[in-house]
Amino acid sequence: MRSLLCVSGAVAAVLITAVPATADDRDQDFTIKDPRITESSGLAASRAHPGIYWTHNDSDDGPYVYAVDSRNGETVATVTLRGVGRPRDVEAVSVGPDGNIYVGDIGDNRNGTWDHVWIYRFPEPRELRDTTVQATQYTVRYADGPRDAEALMVHPKTGRVYIASKNEDGGGLYEGPARLSSSKPNVFRRIGEVPWVTDGAFSPDGTELTLRGYIGARTYEWKDGALGKDRSANAPFQGQSESVTYTADGTALMFGSEGKGSRVLRVAVEKKPGDTDSAGTPPKEDGSPSAAGAAGGNDGNFTLGVLVLAGATALVVGLKRLLRRG
Repeated sequence: MRSLLCVSGAVAAVLITAVPATADDRDQDFTIKDPRITESSGLAASRAHPGIYWTHNDSDDGPYVYAVDSRNGETVATVTLRGVGRPRDVEAVSVGPDGNIYVGDIGDNRNGTWDHVWIYRFPEPRELRDTTVQATQYTVRYADGPRDAEALMVHPKTGRVYIASKNEDGGGLYEGPARLSSSKPNVFRRIGEVPWVTDGAFSPDGTELTLRGYIGARTYEWKDGALGKDRSANAPFQGQSESVTYTADGTALMFGSEGKGSRVLRVAVEKKPGDTDSAGTPPKEDGSPSAAGAAGGNDGNFTLGVLVLAGATALVVGLKRLLRRG
């Protein structure tokens, strides 16, 4: 079986090399090829450039934000942020409805003891090329004391910024002020309880929020600024599960991980009752995707034995990372 997989992989690699990338190849599984990107900790689909995903390293880098083309995994632009000082622990990136990219320097390697963290904002470039931008820096404090966090999400309709923490007492969802201020600290207030997560993203229509951790992901209904019912997001198991974003059209989730040459995997979004897929096929009565819609894109459908093994591996990696940061 292993030999067959190796042969199949080699054949696939030859085919991919021989066929030029096209627009139809966008938003599929891809490998981040840039050797500079060794700790891809956040992921956000571009609003201005179809098939482009913004990412960044965890720490000790720049500050730089990279634009990666999902058709071939190549970096097509490197944005250097100016005017924000030296980042401490950059963990998340999100694109807002105002045309700006928000970068969350919200991690805390001191286990939630820093009295403030930062958010950086800059306009999404109209052209994809290496550039330096003047970013706005916002100071963030939490109403209930310091938090460690890795997930920052900008709502695609209201533009409000949210952060999900991951302290030992469990995760909390924090809401920022209606408008961020660059002249005074922005106080984020706890509005809900969520699992311990490493990243999150709103759906493009703003009706759902997906949060992921090392061994799973949940999608929550979102209405009037509050969490609703939740369901599994069918996240694939990855070596160090770090990031998630919706595709620009909202039909799929893209899950990323850390490490050199890390993979970004596409998982089709579970359809809701009344939705249809691109072929006009309605979902089953229980709201799950039709057979045609479910066939392509879910890399997490494995046997129970593989799931248990992969979950255990991811948990060990996560624990090692926590020990390293401590």
